Amino acid sequence: MKFKIDLHVHSKFSGDTDSEPEESVRHAIQSNLCGIAFTEHYSYEVSEYAEKLREQYEDRIKVFRGVEFSSADGHCLVFGVNTDRLSIKNAPVDEVVQKVNEKGGVVIPTHPFRGNNSMGERIMQVKDFCALEGCNGYSHHSQNKKAIKAADELNLPYTGGSDAHEPREVGSCYTEFASEVTHDNLIEMLKAGNYIGVDIRKISRHWPF
Repeated sequence: MKFKIDLHVHSKFSGDTDSEPEESVRHAIQSNLCGIAFTEHYSYEVSEYAEKLREQYEDRIKVFRGVEFSSADGHCLVFGVNTDRLSIKNAPVDEVVQKVNEKGGVVIPTHPFRGNNSMGERIMQVKDFCALEGCNGYSHHSQNKKAIKAADELNLPYTGGSDAHEPREVGSCYTEFASEVTHDNLIEMLKAGNYIGVDIRKISRHWPF
């Protein structure tokens, strides 16, 4: 069973769009996704609304939450911990990784080669990332290709996420897991690495797990 989750979605609570979270959930369902993860900018706690959506749509789709955190070196997705309660605001990314990992969470650099707010070559110098975001819906294919190459060089898996700021963009890129992901095993599954990023904006090529 392939389990498809868009791991990188924004709503009006990110401050740079007016999209409603529920509309994104509905579009995810229409796109035959199995899950959607709201990763608002800078704050984990602003996505509290996702808990209600999780209950409301539990029979149709899994609704997850994380945060697109801004380290001193660039943006990264964080899952499994409340970053608002950690003393890591604007901290170097290696410090973010250390503290998040200590709390049982994971860190995944987003759109690493897109330029603004991206880590670039810094990702090659940091240990203990869970994965890299290899397929980002707002990045050029060449930038995604470079991220996938870096993941291979680092012996890391790579994820996919639309980086959607409008509901219609949800699912343009997603992460395809080898088996079902639940709220209880999300972090375990991310650490296990049995997934691949998919970009449906072009003809998708699937590599074996």
